[in-house]
Amino acid sequence: MSYFDNIRTFIRVYELGNMSAAARDQRISAAVASSRIAQLEEHLKVRLFQRTTRQLHPTEQGQIFYGGACKIVEAVEQAEADVESVTLTPRGSLLVAAPLGIGRRLIAPLIPKFKEEYPLIDIRLRLSDRELDITGEGLDIAFFLGLPKDSTLKVRKIADCPRVLCAAPNYVAQKGWPKATKELVDGTHDCLNLRYPGAPEFQWPLQTPDGTQKFAVKGPFESDDGDVLTNWALEGHGIVLKPFFEVREHLKSGALVPVLEDNAPVSVQLGCLYSHRRHQDPKTRLFIDFLAKPMARAVQS
Repeated sequence: MSYFDNIRTFIRVYELGNMSAAARDQRISAAVASSRIAQLEEHLKVRLFQRTTRQLHPTEQGQIFYGGACKIVEAVEQAEADVESVTLTPRGSLLVAAPLGIGRRLIAPLIPKFKEEYPLIDIRLRLSDRELDITGEGLDIAFFLGLPKDSTLKVRKIADCPRVLCAAPNYVAQKGWPKATKELVDGTHDCLNLRYPGAPEFQWPLQTPDGTQKFAVKGPFESDDGDVLTNWALEGHGIVLKPFFEVREHLKSGALVPVLEDNAPVSVQLGCLYSHRRHQDPKTRLFIDFLAKPMARAVQS
């Protein structure tokens, strides 16, 4: 399998443009990754990359080889998937990504149960509220809340996820109850916003008598971690827009209270993304099917 491993490593170096990043992705050392590329170049008698101190750039030969290398890996993965479908013993690893709230509350608790049922499948879970490059980061499955942008990927909708505007009672006692959506825009009230590199401007889609409208809300607090926003809301620092399931217990206990209920935020789609090729992999389908129903129940109950 060494030549095949060399090809796999070459593909990730090509896609990531960095030997160390590719090594981390492959769970090997940078020295091993470099050695695999060197072996491949020696076998092919060509240079596949032009090396600089910070980045690798594929040569013309490297660009040509990449297309064929991808076909080789896809063919082998498809053959393995076909065998797994027949033998009913799926194996291997899945690299799964999800937003922090979904990952911590809905996905992580289900993974040990999935592992018990399918002991030959390993799950590598990556949690982040930032936008992910599914292809570039080598992900098998990426769960999301919202509308996915990449139309080249397959989308599976799991459920519509209700959301709520809420704040702590001590915030309401200090600032008063918000009476109109314009108070979220003109600075009358402080809004707690999710922000990460490349995120769009703050736009909260709220229901109005004229239909759904987006409001460019304002506030002095922002974070790329949704749970940080929840904690700030609990401490009385502002109004937060959250998926209902993430703050259900806080609403039940009274630690948070709903506000502007006549202008509730629209529900958001909970779903997952994966490539067309990954859909042929039995373990991908098994994992999504295993999680879909309990996740849907959790966000809608």
